[in-house]
Amino acid sequence: MRIIDPFMITSAVKQLYLDLNYNIDTDIKEKLELASEISTNETEKYVIECIIKNSEIASADKIALCQDTGMAVLFVEYGDEVVCPSFSDAINEGVRQAYDEGYLRKSVVDDPLFDRKNTQDNTPAIIHTQIVKGDKIKITAGAKGFGSENMSCIKMFNPTVSSEEICNYIIDCVKTAGANPCPPIIVGVGIGGTFEQAALLSKKATFRPISKRNPDIRYAKLEQKLYNEINALHIGCGGFGGNTTTLGVNIEYYPTHIAGLPVAVNISCHSTRHKTCTI
Repeated sequence: MRIIDPFMITSAVKQLYLDLNYNIDTDIKEKLELASEISTNETEKYVIECIIKNSEIASADKIALCQDTGMAVLFVEYGDEVVCPSFSDAINEGVRQAYDEGYLRKSVVDDPLFDRKNTQDNTPAIIHTQIVKGDKIKITAGAKGFGSENMSCIKMFNPTVSSEEICNYIIDCVKTAGANPCPPIIVGVGIGGTFEQAALLSKKATFRPISKRNPDIRYAKLEQKLYNEINALHIGCGGFGGNTTTLGVNIEYYPTHIAGLPVAVNISCHSTRHKTCTI
């Protein structure tokens, strides 16, 4: 059995949140650069170039990519041969230190309905933990802004529905969102499981690199189909029109009940920030 000092978790989480708020993901930047090269819409091209320049300034000057530095969301693979006392507390302390010392906007309120008083440290974080084999802890951290989070949706389909009808629903979600989630967007789709599992899958899908396709060829083809059709909407960067409404569509799926087919869509902006470390 391996014992991990909670300080190691706090230190790692702190660094993850500083890094992901200052540095855009490499695959996203590469896709933005490609979009700029091929764009024939001058306004769209200008917006993309502004986004790229913004990311360069953020990285060089160690300032946030976006004023909405998000709510902390973490996916954790926790080895079954590991003991880490006060694990959740250690994660929250890492988030607290990053947002305080990194001068990152603190956006979390304690009571969601009545008081809505700012917690002043961007905690508590949302922590999804999966027990896996081994003596290591893998942490994938993300910061989810709510301009895009608010555009997410879920529907409980009849199991007789066709894949085309599901595609139409996903595309309609993007149409309804329009310019609100700060396109170009990343579209995460969760199919299957239960109501809450589909939503979790859709969030997890936004954490997958947009350069990595679903290993199931059927879902990979569906990702490409949705990518093409969403870009054909011509919402464009910033909602100004053009060919780049989405930079990527990722689908995750899970077994479900014979009587249901849940589908969730989690939309994320071009600052889809996530970093991973293994301890």
